[in-house]
Amino acid sequence: MKMLKLLIVVCVMTGLLTHSVSAEGVKRTGKIIELNGKAEVLFSDGKSLPAWRGMVLNEGDTLKTSKESWIVLSLGGKERATVEIDEKSELLLSRLRVDEGEDDQKTLLDLAVGKILIKANKLRSEKSKFEVKTPTSLIGVRGTTFEVNVEEKE
Repeated sequence: MKMLKLLIVVCVMTGLLTHSVSAEGVKRTGKIIELNGKAEVLFSDGKSLPAWRGMVLNEGDTLKTSKESWIVLSLGGKERATVEIDEKSELLLSRLRVDEGEDDQKTLLDLAVGKILIKANKLRSEKSKFEVKTPTSLIGVRGTTFEVNVEEKE
């Protein structure tokens, strides 16, 4: 009887752990498909490198573009999007997740300063989210082309 109770507890705990992992989803990536001028990538571990065409970026990485520079970033997954990052911009890839079992994606981009133009495909699931955060707002879209501009404080 004790073994049966132990087995039930183990099965329940394993199910809960599996569910919490799938609820978080799997991390997606972004890829720099165009680069003009100079830009820097600040990785989530604190290191930084100059950006280059073809560079793969992960959740938690930040892109910073210099004066007279711009980047086009492709965000992978079923619900693809491109992000054009203008000069003197700073963009954090806050959340890039996909849950294949639920067929949903969660994207959160955090624009500290600068301008971005997003071309996002229509979201395939009601659970999917594509959001852009700025110092003063949070914007959610279901699939469209839009621009976000954050000016530096003077």
